[in-house]
Amino acid sequence: MNDITTELPADPVVRHRRRLSIVWLIPILAVLLAGFLLWRSWSQQGPTINISFRTAEGIEVGKTKVKLKAVDIGTVSAVHIAPDRRHVIVSVDMSREATEDLTDRARFWLVKARISAGSVSGLDTLLSGSYIAIDPGPAGGKPQRDFKALETPPVIASDEPGRSFLLHAARLGSIGPGSPIFYHGLTVGEILGYDLGPNADSVTLHAFVRAPYDQYVHKGSHFWNASGITFATDPDGFKVKLESLAAILSGGVAFDTPKEMQATAVAEDGQDYPLYEDQDSAQAAGYSKHINVVTFFQGSVRGLSVGSPVELFGIRIGSVTGISLHLDPIAQKLGVAVHLEVQPERFKVDNADQDRDPSEVLPILLRAGLRTQLKSTSLLTGQLAVALDFFPDAPPATLQMQGDTFVLPSEAGDIDSITRSVSDIAGKLNRLPLDKIGDSLLQTLQSADALVASPELKSSLQSVAQAADSLRSVMHNLDEGLGPTLKKLPALTNSLQQATDRAGKALGSMNDGYGTNSEFYRGIQRLLGQMTDMTRAIRFLVEFLDEHPEALVRGRTEEGRSR
Repeated sequence: MNDITTELPADPVVRHRRRLSIVWLIPILAVLLAGFLLWRSWSQQGPTINISFRTAEGIEVGKTKVKLKAVDIGTVSAVHIAPDRRHVIVSVDMSREATEDLTDRARFWLVKARISAGSVSGLDTLLSGSYIAIDPGPAGGKPQRDFKALETPPVIASDEPGRSFLLHAARLGSIGPGSPIFYHGLTVGEILGYDLGPNADSVTLHAFVRAPYDQYVHKGSHFWNASGITFATDPDGFKVKLESLAAILSGGVAFDTPKEMQATAVAEDGQDYPLYEDQDSAQAAGYSKHINVVTFFQGSVRGLSVGSPVELFGIRIGSVTGISLHLDPIAQKLGVAVHLEVQPERFKVDNADQDRDPSEVLPILLRAGLRTQLKSTSLLTGQLAVALDFFPDAPPATLQMQGDTFVLPSEAGDIDSITRSVSDIAGKLNRLPLDKIGDSLLQTLQSADALVASPELKSSLQSVAQAADSLRSVMHNLDEGLGPTLKKLPALTNSLQQATDRAGKALGSMNDGYGTNSEFYRGIQRLLGQMTDMTRAIRFLVEFLDEHPEALVRGRTEEGRSR
């Protein structure tokens, strides 16, 4: 039997394909996300800049941001002290979008809470923390990576519409960066800063007026210092002038354009203007014509100062420009030279005489008695003004010149007249023998004191008192009966006679120590006369009642009246 070998098919081999595990998706996604973040960070990363600050107060690495219009454009990455040990260097990683803003015209400063006399800013940083602000400045700057931060925030942003002007003043006063600029009471700009002149004899203020108010600044406009409070006196009383509360706290500047200058062109950016001390000085500057005058006074000019008014008939026509001592070598007198500036345009005259030369007009006025005189403008403050007035009785005077300055004669002022009167009264009082008068008065008082304390006067007064008591007793007894009264009348008469004698002795003593021509002596004389009359009347009454006792019942008869 043939073995038939039958080959059976081999067992099938099952092969499994390897599939990617879902577990691997997480690291893959993480890698992709990290790559995206790296790409995004690289694509947004800008340059690293260095900013110099005085201190690092309020700055934290990784937290403090750099912001442009409240948008984050950078973060502080490092802070280290500068090699000179005087300031710190803050490194900031800026975003790519801020690259165009990093030029030599950019400004950086630290924003934090600031409270000053004129403003309050940065209060939002009390919760969120300080940050660094940037002002890119005008376009067209050169790229830059190292900057120096401002100590204080700039007053005006570089993109603020408006115009800047230069104001020149002799002194700064209370004006500083941030001081407001006013136009008719409205705040229309700020002072950006200031710097000294070439010789440090003046101050130049950088003023900025925002649009559209910059269109009101003409070439003929006037700027003046509007800081603080101004007190003035006039016939109506006291007046207080102030521009605003901000001007009191931080100073201020105001401007306006006179009507005759409003036709001038609008001022260009960077125009120069003088800064006047006050509004009156600015208004006076609107007159283009000036006459320089000097006058001399011999008395005191206390109360007169530079800027004091020059008046004619009470109307201001100029101001005082200088005061100095002056020695007249010919007359050998020391006086005060007062320099005046008169604006002839303040006079309203005929057109034909408007341009007439002052050298032709002043001689006519001098012949009419034109003189200068000091007058008080306020008795409370003692301020003086130079008044031009006419004195027809003044001695003749001719017009004199000192270079291009007219010399006007002066007359004694009201103050000088009062001073002379007081001086004359003081001289008369000084010539009085006050010491002798005082000694005589003292002696008189001592004599009067001795007389009052003398025993004679005391005895006389006691006698008068006793007589008065007796008289009262008589009047009382008259009601009770006639007999006792008649008995006491002789005694009363004797008492009055004794009192009169004693008063005569006292008068003699007074005559020795006090004098016979005094009021006290005359008073005693009258008293003695009255006492004598009273004694005579009582003696007559006693004699009459002794002869006619029935008169107490029936009254005085015709026979009694005949006596």
